[in-house]
Amino acid sequence: MGKAKEHADIIVNGKSVSITSPDKPLWPEKNLLKIHYLEYLTQIAPFILPFLKDRTLTVIRYPHGVHSERFFQKNCPDYAPDFVQTFKEDDINYVVCSDLPTLLWLGNQLSFELHIPFRTIRTLRPSEIVMDLDPPSRDEFHLSIEAALMIKEISDKLKLISFVKTSGNKGMQVYFPLPEQKYTFDDTRKFTKFIADYLVSKEPGWFTTERLKKNRGKRCYIDYVQHAEGKTIIAPYSVRGNEEALVATPLYWHEVTRNLRPEHFPLETIVDRIKRNGDPFADFFKTKAVQPFTPVLNWLKGQGV
Repeated sequence: MGKAKEHADIIVNGKSVSITSPDKPLWPEKNLLKIHYLEYLTQIAPFILPFLKDRTLTVIRYPHGVHSERFFQKNCPDYAPDFVQTFKEDDINYVVCSDLPTLLWLGNQLSFELHIPFRTIRTLRPSEIVMDLDPPSRDEFHLSIEAALMIKEISDKLKLISFVKTSGNKGMQVYFPLPEQKYTFDDTRKFTKFIADYLVSKEPGWFTTERLKKNRGKRCYIDYVQHAEGKTIIAPYSVRGNEEALVATPLYWHEVTRNLRPEHFPLETIVDRIKRNGDPFADFFKTKAVQPFTPVLNWLKGQGV
């Protein structure tokens, strides 16, 4: 690959997007450059944009790649192009990434991690439930597998439709799509707490709901508190700022086995994986209309949860 120009303006869906320093090394161990990241975003756009659409973004930027400084960014910078949509909330002017030009602009800003809230800008109610399974390190990743499989077992008994992904780092997340504007965060907290308490009661040596890290030991934190107003989660198919360029990767449930590892899903393999196997979250939004959460919620209320 020859040396690319240091600056180029490309037309994407009728919008002019500036691309700068395409040869900048981002993940040195993998010889991944900025242009490789932008190519990934272009190809993954049909799969990631539905999850970013109409949601305020919190990003982590790595201006000089993964081995240098990083910083969180919520406010849209003043120099953003006119096509970048924003939404003001709590005195923060968030970026809303609903299209490819904005996604590539974010990529050119070296925003690796794209964190989204559990609701859209159109509602104050959750669009899905996400259970965050957070072991203390990758050495205990197997505990997040066990937690995910236990959640799958109980959700199947409750006839709930669930999806699963890696976090791209050391844990996993289980998703339950919900119909829009129907349930409150108080409603969904009843469910997430019930699931977390169930796991801890079954395997107290493996799982914990202890918020203080120093008190968790080697147990996997079942973070039911994370699913709440104002909290965020890493978006499906977002790359992480670790040296392996791992991606928060949607999985098929049959892939969640004891030999699963987060390292199986680096950035350079994801597009081919989708071409080969399809997108495990392809039916995510279709299931919203048929998710039978009301009977489960009524049952939980009847139990006094």
